[in-house]
Amino acid sequence: MAETDTPQHTVGHSVRVRCCIVGGGPAGMMLGYLLGRAGIDVVVLEKHADFFRDFRGDTVHPSTLQLMDELGLIDGFLKLPHQRLQTMDGLFGGTKVRIADLSRLNTKYPFIAFMPQWDFLNFLRKAGGRFASLKVMMSTEAVDLIRRGETIAGVRAETPDGTVDIEADLTVACDGRHSTVRERAGLEVKEIGAPMDVLWFRAGRKPDETENLFARIEPGRMMVTFDRGDYWQCAYVIAKGQYDAVKARGLQALLDDVVRMAPVLRSGIADVKSFDDIKLLTVAINRLPRWTRSGLLCIGDAAHAMSPVGGVGVNLAVQDAVATANLLAEKLQRGCPSEDELDTVRRRREFPVKMTQAMQVIVQNNIIRGALQGGDHPLKVPLLLRLISASPWLQGIAARFVALGVRPEHVRSKAAPASGIQ
Repeated sequence: MAETDTPQHTVGHSVRVRCCIVGGGPAGMMLGYLLGRAGIDVVVLEKHADFFRDFRGDTVHPSTLQLMDELGLIDGFLKLPHQRLQTMDGLFGGTKVRIADLSRLNTKYPFIAFMPQWDFLNFLRKAGGRFASLKVMMSTEAVDLIRRGETIAGVRAETPDGTVDIEADLTVACDGRHSTVRERAGLEVKEIGAPMDVLWFRAGRKPDETENLFARIEPGRMMVTFDRGDYWQCAYVIAKGQYDAVKARGLQALLDDVVRMAPVLRSGIADVKSFDDIKLLTVAINRLPRWTRSGLLCIGDAAHAMSPVGGVGVNLAVQDAVATANLLAEKLQRGCPSEDELDTVRRRREFPVKMTQAMQVIVQNNIIRGALQGGDHPLKVPLLLRLISASPWLQGIAARFVALGVRPEHVRSKAAPASGIQ
């Protein structure tokens, strides 16, 4: 796999490939790996010089771990620094509840791995280095589509050294919830909505500080904490559009609320010195009714933005990539699949997406929205949470939905003969 920080050899020229993937996130890098593995001439465009980014989801679920195992990558993958989560416990109005127990799953990897997404993506890029047909072009941003009549025939991209046209039989948009490719293709986005936004920050963690709590919900407030080894990753949930009101109260008022909800953060909260250390994540749930144009396919967040509820976004994107390779890799050997053939990806993946988003909306409307409205009355644990917390069997069902998802994919696309590998 050739990796180029500034593809000088292509500036001012057209490059011809079988498949151009726009976006080097989980969907793009996994699809690039699978198509390179199949011997298909594919290029992945990543507009940044590296994969380090805020708001990158870093929960790698058992469904993704299983796929890494099927690809023979799991041993090296699990050598990367990560933390493991098996039980998801929360405090709801002061009452402890167990939301899910992954140890009850009948799967080879019954845990969620917390791993920085940039490590995941760099691992895939390095693992793909043995495929001669796969190229990753960093610092290369797709800015427009190339068209031949009604057919998308590639992208025009900007590099630090100028413009390059990348002509492709198939273009796959993996460029996220603010997809440029999707916008240029004129694909309609159906907004479903979310009642909250998230403030994302880190607090220091001492070696002797341990806590199994995952979520805390109080009247008017909600917070999720992740133990990341030497720090706590924190997500403070606020009502949609209330960031300016939070800032108006002042930083100290926010930090006081945080420490009151999670006393374990008291010693490390000094790491948050200003609002510059707090990032606003605007939450959205949406999806495309149509994922394709002739010569174009959208997957991952470009096709369906997910709420942070359940931390499923990375894993759904990876599932999309696997389904795309399963359905289209063999057809791509002969050229671009027809639009109806491209649409088989939507038909395969739309049901899991809709089911997952529906469950996220249920959680939003029945738990998060009510909690964020506040009030003088103490919160009562919703009936559904009481039932799950009281039943290990239901904790296993909840774990399966979060960890494995609806209709998880498995690698079916074939690897090319060894002659296609460097």
